[in-house]
Amino acid sequence: MKHKPKYCLFYDNHTMKAIPDVGENFDVETFTDRVRDCGVDYLVFHARCNQGLAYYNTRIGTRHPSLKYDLFGKLSEACQRKGIALGAYFNAGISSEEGLQHREWTTLYFDGRSLREPRFTPHVRTMCYNSEYRDHLIGMVKEVLCKYPVAGLMIDCLINYPCVCPICVREMKKRNIDWSDLSAVTRFAEISAVRLAKDIAEEARKINPDLLISNNYPGYEELSGINTYFDVVSLPASDDGYEFMPVMAHYVRTLGDYPVLNMTGRFYEWGDFGGLRPEEAIKSELLYGLANGMRPNIGSHFHPRGDLEEPVLERIRKIYTGLQAKEEWYDGAKPVTEIAIVYPKKIANIRGDRQLKSAVRMLSELKQQFDVVTLASDWSKYKVLIFPDDIVFDEETAKRVEKHVNEGKAIISTGFSGLDPEKKHFALEQEWGIKFLGEDPFDPAYFAVGENYNKGLPEMPLSLYSNGIEVEVSGKTKTEAYLIKPYHNRDWDGEYAFYYNPPDKVTEKPALTINGQVAHFSHRIFSGYYDKASVELRTVFSNVLNRLFPRPLIKTGKLPSFSRVFVTEQPGRRMVHLLSYLPEMRGNTQMIEEPVELNNITISLRQDDKEFKNIYLAPEKERLAYTVEDGYVHITVPESKGYSLLVIEE
Repeated sequence: MKHKPKYCLFYDNHTMKAIPDVGENFDVETFTDRVRDCGVDYLVFHARCNQGLAYYNTRIGTRHPSLKYDLFGKLSEACQRKGIALGAYFNAGISSEEGLQHREWTTLYFDGRSLREPRFTPHVRTMCYNSEYRDHLIGMVKEVLCKYPVAGLMIDCLINYPCVCPICVREMKKRNIDWSDLSAVTRFAEISAVRLAKDIAEEARKINPDLLISNNYPGYEELSGINTYFDVVSLPASDDGYEFMPVMAHYVRTLGDYPVLNMTGRFYEWGDFGGLRPEEAIKSELLYGLANGMRPNIGSHFHPRGDLEEPVLERIRKIYTGLQAKEEWYDGAKPVTEIAIVYPKKIANIRGDRQLKSAVRMLSELKQQFDVVTLASDWSKYKVLIFPDDIVFDEETAKRVEKHVNEGKAIISTGFSGLDPEKKHFALEQEWGIKFLGEDPFDPAYFAVGENYNKGLPEMPLSLYSNGIEVEVSGKTKTEAYLIKPYHNRDWDGEYAFYYNPPDKVTEKPALTINGQVAHFSHRIFSGYYDKASVELRTVFSNVLNRLFPRPLIKTGKLPSFSRVFVTEQPGRRMVHLLSYLPEMRGNTQMIEEPVELNNITISLRQDDKEFKNIYLAPEKERLAYTVEDGYVHITVPESKGYSLLVIEE
């Protein structure tokens, strides 16, 4: 029977060959006792690391030279006795030792190098997935699965490293792929990586059909049907910050009924052995995941010597014990969503796109319940589709959007979104009710909002902080905001810099148009919000959304913008998750050190023809005061310190 991971622990264990005492202090019984005390039911541990060294008795690979016994074997036996499911980690894309022994297994770059720059990186030797290395790796995976009671498999770093070795070039020629074009070679490398992931999974399932499998790379969509669960790896204290994981949380869950693990780290960055982040920071990230249907996973570093790091395990135990007290309301809970941010692009864009991050942040600040979707997902359940800034419409996108509009549902698009792929006209010109005239020349651009959508806005010209397009309305389309031209565009005339460019006169150029249930902003307002955090841009967007979608699932009182509210459901009840944590920028690093206390909060949940009879805080089951009016149940929460879980039962 396939294990269902709930509380997970991942140990990084990339150990340099020069370490002289691997495993000498490792007390497997004490270690697994402490892991069990933490309530961990799924532990992932290295069978083979990115140095190309194994931690078990292998006949195929190279065991770490200073390891004197079968460390992974002892761990697997102890985990089995103590009811801890064990996953075996293999790094697939990187191998210093094997790349050194078999240079013909490494990737070859356009200039003939097999070593990557800079040299001071684990990625110095990357492996060719079409060389004999692939059989070697598959052999090691099968070896571990046959020797040990392993419940899962994690394959890491199947990254699309470009390779022009003779083997790859020959296959690219057969496929009519231009082996001299870096982008084409990189795409072929991804094909090779997906093929290897598929082959590993097929061989592994022959040994254990119930095996958990996760490949960390390539993209999630490419791995659908290969993976049995997904890991979202995010370290907010490193380059990811606190903008990355929310995007992935709202996206990955749309790809099918896969368990999604939310992996954060006890450390500040990978390779950081001496970092132990604050309890509230780690807890807040795991709570965010649970509120979005993700299961907790904490990454740690295994000291090569096997030293037991008691403070780390105690922190994990304390966090997991607190979360497990609410497990009754987390188990199998699914997010309830009704809005979709549509972003039909590759995972490489999804991971880092600032417009997408901005849209996710804005909707989160507005307490809306939403997903991030691509063409891989069904859009039919959503009542509003949002297209942020640069989503051009191919044939499939246009077809889906046309169906959505014909069903009377709402659309909000911004900037260049909605144009055809050549950016010559709107793909659904009749539905949008506007014609594309070209890029708008105003720099900077200002706008004035009419009385229908100016609630909460100052009566003055407002900056857009972005560029956009010029449009012309047609038919019954209404212009609800107009562009204001500056006195001068930003420029240099040979003598003076036109730096100070105040607004001049309101033009007839539309800045916001409404045609039935389709709203379009002429400029890239999500880019503007990302760059300047203009509250006015969020306000006008909210005004439009409220007019098109006046009865959202959740309404809130005067909650601060940094708080987050999410709705999940189980049979017979819904849960409202209220989070109040505020990441603070401290130098180069975002940090959460303590929760923010909120008092006298009002949460209004739409009834949706349900008759709610029992409303309380979990896990205490403390009853909450509420009233019912206009199809909403209005709940009062006297106090919330960082996180509150409201349960509304039928």
